[in-house]
Amino acid sequence: MLWLLRLLFSLILAAMLGVTSWASYHCALFAVPREVFTHPWFIATLFDAYAGFLTFYVWVAYQHTAWRARLSWFIAIMLLGNIAMAAYCLQALFSVPASGPLAAVLTTRRAGPNWLGLALAAAGVAILFLA
Repeated sequence: MLWLLRLLFSLILAAMLGVTSWASYHCALFAVPREVFTHPWFIATLFDAYAGFLTFYVWVAYQHTAWRARLSWFIAIMLLGNIAMAAYCLQALFSVPASGPLAAVLTTRRAGPNWLGLALAAAGVAILFLA
């Protein structure tokens, strides 16, 4: 089961990086036309996405006991969305042996700072201010 989840989240991460790179090549991040930003379905989809991000973050906040890890993952998830979420899942999935139980991935508490979360948060902030 773990190998299947590792494959799934690797594909999600690759797809998100690919589509985000493709979109960035064609259009600047904040160059979306006003008609798109004000369209009801765009707004509904954005609310749906961020509700999902917050739901996922609740699990992340449960797993991490250090406030720096919680804060960095919150920033990373809110700015990078599914890219950060897939990276988090891969980190959690690779933290247990391939023959380990899935419960170890889902319920393990993690102490101390999380360097991947800090790096992704920094990348998200850089993209936000450099775009």
